[in-house]
Amino acid sequence: MSRSLIILLSLQFLVTSAAWADDDQPPRQVNVSGSAVITATPDQATLRLGIQSRNMNLQGARDQVAKVAGDFLQLSRKLGIDESQVQTTGLTLRPEYRWDREGQKQQFSGYFVQRSLQVELKDIELLGELIEGAVNAGVNEVSPPVLGSSRRRELEREALALAAQDAQANAEVLATTLKAKLGRVRQINAMDSGRPPAPVAMRAMAMEADSGAAATYQTGDIRFESRVNASFDLE
Repeated sequence: MSRSLIILLSLQFLVTSAAWADDDQPPRQVNVSGSAVITATPDQATLRLGIQSRNMNLQGARDQVAKVAGDFLQLSRKLGIDESQVQTTGLTLRPEYRWDREGQKQQFSGYFVQRSLQVELKDIELLGELIEGAVNAGVNEVSPPVLGSSRRRELEREALALAAQDAQANAEVLATTLKAKLGRVRQINAMDSGRPPAPVAMRAMAMEADSGAAATYQTGDIRFESRVNASFDLE
């Protein structure tokens, strides 16, 4: 074999090896995150309430709870709330005891009866009137309402899209600063917060006369948050 042919074959091998080596190199990438928050005015609410009664007589405790539950149902009908939005099935009933130090034994102190109520309110304008009316009817446990929106899924997707745009903008800033060119997106992951949109707590202004108390409730906005992680090529 001639010397020239040997040199040519050697050069071809070196070029091919170099190409393989370049292909084996991992692509240059930039990893970024993006986030977004959208606020919206709530138009729905979930309200959880309770009716509690303690009495030495079991039937007396049950009758009291049943009366308040009936008055509450009458109130909800008066406000035009559909029966399908009201749940009154939760019931707790138990005897209660206290420790008698002198006698060194448990002493019966009466019966405890509780009914749990829940309303899926589609018209948030009724919230203040519903709470005040429930308390006036004898409901003695009211949890802070969970505010929501009928456009929840739409707003969640809007926040997700904005978070993706934010991630791309962050990647472009890094690439430009480091005098590189941003390439195609390699990977993008949406981060699940694992919880519903954070509601701004329901606030009651200074209480006035009962006739106007319902109008003193006001809601804040609810927040829809989204976060993504993304990887982009650098060219």
